[in-house]
Amino acid sequence: MAQASSFRSGMVLEIDGDLWSISEAQLIQPGKGGAFVRTKLKNMKTERVVEKTFRSEEKVKDVRIEKKSMQFLYSDGENYYFMDQTSYEQVTIDKDFLGDVINFLLEGNNVDILFHEVTPVGIELPYFVNLKVVETEPGMKGDTVSGATKIAKLETGAAVQVPLFIEEGEVLKIDTRINEYVERVKA
Repeated sequence: MAQASSFRSGMVLEIDGDLWSISEAQLIQPGKGGAFVRTKLKNMKTERVVEKTFRSEEKVKDVRIEKKSMQFLYSDGENYYFMDQTSYEQVTIDKDFLGDVINFLLEGNNVDILFHEVTPVGIELPYFVNLKVVETEPGMKGDTVSGATKIAKLETGAAVQVPLFIEEGEVLKIDTRINEYVERVKA
C-alpha cells in the first residue's frame, strides 16, 4: 500500500479493480485543514484521464509493473505476436487492445510491453519510427506554398500529413506520440 503523500508520476495504482497510472501528483498543504494530494490518473485499459484528490494519509494499493522489450513478429489480422528476445517467450495481444499502436508496428521492430503479473496492460512505442511512403499524390512543380501539406499512406497503413515534395518510396521519420511527419530519412 502506498500513502498518498508519496505518490509520484509514473506510479501505478489499483483503484476499484482497475489499473491507473499517475501522470501528475501535487501535494497541497493549505493553511487550514489537512494536506491533500491532487492527481491526474490515466486508466491503463481505456486511456481515460480523470482528476482525483486523496487525503495525504490515505493509502491505496500500488501495483508493480514490469516493462519488457519485445520484438514485433507478425500479425494474423486479429492478433499481434511479440517475442521476448532474451527468453524467446512469445506473447499474443489482441488488435483491439493495441488500438492506434498498430499504425506504427513494423515487423522486426522493438517495443516495450508493460505487464502486471503475466498480463499485458500497456505498450510503449519508440518515440520515432522510420516508415516508407506507399501512396501519395505527386507533387507538382511550383507547389511551394509555405506550410502546404498532403496526405501520405505509410507501409503500416497509417496516414500522415506531409509536405508537398514527399514522393512514394521515400522513408520518413514519424513521431509516434503525435502521429506527425518529422523529416525524410536519407538512404
